[in-house]
Amino acid sequence: MKAVVLLSGGLDSVTTLAIARNNGYACYALSIDYGQRHASELAAAAKLAQSLAVDEHKTIKVDLTVFGGSALTNKFIAIPAKGAKAGIPATYVPARNTIMLSLALAWAEVLESRDIFVGVNAVDYSGYPDCRPEYIAAFEKMANLATKAAIEGARLSIHAPLINLSKAEIIRQGILLGVDYSLTVSCYQADEAGLACGVCDACRLRRGGFEVANVPDPTRYKSS
Repeated sequence: MKAVVLLSGGLDSVTTLAIARNNGYACYALSIDYGQRHASELAAAAKLAQSLAVDEHKTIKVDLTVFGGSALTNKFIAIPAKGAKAGIPATYVPARNTIMLSLALAWAEVLESRDIFVGVNAVDYSGYPDCRPEYIAAFEKMANLATKAAIEGARLSIHAPLINLSKAEIIRQGILLGVDYSLTVSCYQADEAGLACGVCDACRLRRGGFEVANVPDPTRYKSS
């Protein structure tokens, strides 16, 4: 069985990759260079793909900085820190998951794969609308209406194995599967070396997950 796995280089995506591999899939990892300010996550993705021995790893460039609209694609929009106002944060990237899943869908058709894995989470996350179960269900329905493979009877499934797990539960599962979290980059403003800021929403959620899981945090933080 072949599966396309979206691999950002962060904690959630590599755990998803480990789950897919553990479930017996031949994994084809797909990373997207969309102009994110934390581009060091792409270097992390390459290391993780090698560490977990994927069958193939591709990185596709789709420059979303031409639109901006997010703190991750526009350097003039500040990354929100703890205590930021409620609601969908400035780190939400318009249509990001839709674009990424669409590219994964295209590769899956070429590979004759019926399975796509994505590490979205609806419990310990930042309130992004494209991380909800109803969104994943809607995309899967669309995929099975829009592709030649599905029309010919090869129904496609979108797997989101982390969607109802807390960050601590994700970490525990990854540890059991042998994930090396020291290779991952989650910080929204990690530097070129992958060092984390320790104050953004992604860092806060990540650090809290390791604390609750009672697992030593291997994250490399910038010196204060």
